[in-house]
Amino acid sequence: VRLEESGGGRVQTGGTLTLSCVLSGRPFADVAMGWFRQAPGQERKWVATVAQDGRTSYSNSVRGRFSIFRDYDKNTVLLHMPNLVPEDTAVYYCNGESVPLDTLRRVAFASWGQGTRVTVSS
Repeated sequence: VRLEESGGGRVQTGGTLTLSCVLSGRPFADVAMGWFRQAPGQERKWVATVAQDGRTSYSNSVRGRFSIFRDYDKNTVLLHMPNLVPEDTAVYYCNGESVPLDTLRRVAFASWGQGTRVTVSS
C-alpha cells in the first residue's frame, strides 16, 4: 500500500490550497479515506474523513471551511482548504482503512506517507 500526498505550500492568511492523495496497492472503493495533520510540536490529529459512499465528516476546527472528496477514477482523495489561517499550519497526511465513516479517525495506522507541508503566514 502506498500513499502519496501533494499540494502543500506556503500561503498567506485567507489563501486557498487543495491537497491531493493518491492511494495505490489496495482497492480504493473499499476504504474510507481521511486527512490528518501534525502541527509543530503537537501530535497528529484527525481533520476529515470521506466514506466509501462519499459521506463526509469533519473535525470542529475545519468544519464549514474545508471540503473532502474523492475521485474514484484516479484513486485520489482531495482536501480543499479555503480561508486558511495560521492555525492550519501543519504537515498533512492521508490514510485509509476499510472501516465505517466515524471509525477512521480512531484507527492506529501502521504506516504513513511522507505528508505535504502547509504553511500559512499572517
